[in-house]
Amino acid sequence: MPLASTGELVTAASAARRAVAAFNVITLEHIEAVIAGAESAGTSVVLQVSENAVKFRYGRLLPLARAAVAAAERATVPVALHLDHVQSDDLLRQAPGAGFGSVMYDAARLPYADNLSATRAAADWAHAQGLWIEAELGQVGGKDGRPPLDAHAPGARTDPDQARDFVAGTGVDALAVAIGSVHAMTTRTARLDHGLLKRLSAAVAVPLVLHGSSGVPDEGLVEAVVGGIVKVNVGTALNVAMTGAIRGFLAAHPEAVDSRKYLSVGREAMAQEVRRIIGVLTRISG
Repeated sequence: MPLASTGELVTAASAARRAVAAFNVITLEHIEAVIAGAESAGTSVVLQVSENAVKFRYGRLLPLARAAVAAAERATVPVALHLDHVQSDDLLRQAPGAGFGSVMYDAARLPYADNLSATRAAADWAHAQGLWIEAELGQVGGKDGRPPLDAHAPGARTDPDQARDFVAGTGVDALAVAIGSVHAMTTRTARLDHGLLKRLSAAVAVPLVLHGSSGVPDEGLVEAVVGGIVKVNVGTALNVAMTGAIRGFLAAHPEAVDSRKYLSVGREAMAQEVRRIIGVLTRISG
């Protein structure tokens, strides 16, 4: 079927008081696993390609993007394509021609005024191209001159009043907020600040996004969606599943050299994890 729109999926999820699952992909096996897991669960999904993934692929966006588009168009469930954590304006401008319907523009490392200005310019350009745009707001440094914290640095928290002003000043369509999750966690021990999330949800008029969701226990994800999170980003959990399955296969088959043998095991493990996570989010709305 034709590519879905991230914005439309998020809007529908928000109306139903649930969340869309968005998975970061690095290889063709990731793409196939995410779609297989979503098809097994019978629900829509977002494929995300990050700037770091593009760097891994020798800085070339199109090979992975075209594979994602081709796989998505053959899926039996709606699949959207999202360009994630974009810091390069050059990469941002490649998004429409590569098949992406949405982007996450990441200027959260900058001081607040610079983040707002850069994100405003990115949002204006994205909207002119018909792109849905997400941004990120971490914690701004205090009056003592401390630098801003990255949105997912340990201890970073997004201020509700500042989040409201940032959304109004940038015109973004969704906001990723810092409430206690951290990128690249391999253990599910993150403790979210659900009280802060409720205040952010009340202050901000656009959908809220949770990054670093791999480190959040199931009950934390459930409570986050109830509290206002509408898009749940997952990346590391897939890599943990894939790597664990491949390690197990190679330990049991030390003679193996055909990469298809262990990659298929890794792909299936990722597909199962995709279905499991979607199942958690589906139970919320059920």
